[in-house]
Amino acid sequence: MSQPNGGTFDIVILGAGSGGYATALRAAQFDLKVALIDKAELGGTCLHRGCIPTKALLHAAEIADQTRESEQFGVKADLVGIDMAGVNAYKDGVVGRLFKGLTGMLTHNKNITVVQGAGKLVSKDTVEVDGQRYVGRNIVLATGSYSRSLPGLEVDGTHVLTSEHALKLDRVPSSAIVLGGGVIGVEFASVWKSFGADVTIVEALPRLVAAEDEEISKQVERAFRKRKINFKVGKPFEKVEKTANGVKVTIAGGDTLEAEVLLVAVGRGPTTANLGYEQQGITLDRGFVIVNERLHTGVGNIYAVGDIVPGLQLAHRGFQQGIFVAEEIAGKNPAVIDEAGIPRVTYSDPEVASVGITEAKAKEKYGADKVSTYNYNLGGNGKSQILKTAGFIKLVRVEDGPVVGVHMVGARVGELVGEAQLITNWEAFPEEVAQLVHAHPTQNEALGEAFLALAGKPLHAHS
Repeated sequence: MSQPNGGTFDIVILGAGSGGYATALRAAQFDLKVALIDKAELGGTCLHRGCIPTKALLHAAEIADQTRESEQFGVKADLVGIDMAGVNAYKDGVVGRLFKGLTGMLTHNKNITVVQGAGKLVSKDTVEVDGQRYVGRNIVLATGSYSRSLPGLEVDGTHVLTSEHALKLDRVPSSAIVLGGGVIGVEFASVWKSFGADVTIVEALPRLVAAEDEEISKQVERAFRKRKINFKVGKPFEKVEKTANGVKVTIAGGDTLEAEVLLVAVGRGPTTANLGYEQQGITLDRGFVIVNERLHTGVGNIYAVGDIVPGLQLAHRGFQQGIFVAEEIAGKNPAVIDEAGIPRVTYSDPEVASVGITEAKAKEKYGADKVSTYNYNLGGNGKSQILKTAGFIKLVRVEDGPVVGVHMVGARVGELVGEAQLITNWEAFPEEVAQLVHAHPTQNEALGEAFLALAGKPLHAHS
């Protein structure tokens, strides 16, 4: 139902992305009356401009590579070309079906009032939209994030792009410079290379996917070299100039690179400016909303969830925080979310998936002499051999204690992170996981073998 005339609600939610709509759906299950406000489409960045469309492009890229390399599997096929109109139609179809389902679920819920319009927090319990006031006994801020740029770097949407522009491209660029070697940067570099572009990543930090375990970064870099994806790490951006055919980028040390397009993938900033947050006494730090472990802002009954809260900017984190806040408001006293227990996946080729803490963080936290690791090479795994993928699974454990980190790299390892997160979140000991039977032949077996080895009883692996 939609009621664009204001009113009083149990919860008024500003933002209908993963965090906002999850809050609304969970709160509605408790029979709480909810106003869900967004100036754009339901589903937010993740559904329309982030996770879903980028993963659709990555799947199309995987099919392009499989076609190109099919002969090694005894299948003769020719890659005639990439039809970007067809790729985009496939991508938009996926988004459209999910959007239709989500819209139906939200608009047909008797406890949820969907309001389209730009909302602003005008008092500790009121959001104003187009002159109408929505009063909430509780307020949830879920306004999400935007693609950041750098000083002196003007995005024009033609030759200097953000990920939003890149998702709408009607052609494959002949060449691309990707500024930023984090998740978004390596995913787009992977797609464009598979589609036939010449790609160079420029990263100011000393390695690609720098938030991941160092050994994972090294494997990604090895794989990218093999794929002829160029990258320059430890090289901050200095300036960009327009050329007749695209852009010329200068990086630290005076090196210059030229390409048709420059993708700016230097992270996402919190969408909190000019929304009335600070005026109501909410503490912001570089634009992020500061909350306690129960996601309360310390002002009135105002909570914040998702990308505006410092931490991992992941749709599933925002989603879980939304559920948490709805349960908190309903008096269910939910368990605090452990940030280290949130799984992370980068869908490049090869995929990267991890949960828990890195070896370096574990040594910092528990002491170097208390931490042991084990790497299981996917070369010993039957299904990985069938897929012709290289990579490994790295386990990080505390002496005589649980596994605190699982780090994986290789084809399809994102599908293994479900078991990995159960292991780390339930603080399993290697000996306990070693008892579990893993189906054969699956890549899941690689997790099983790694734990057998860590428990001191390796079968197909050395201890």
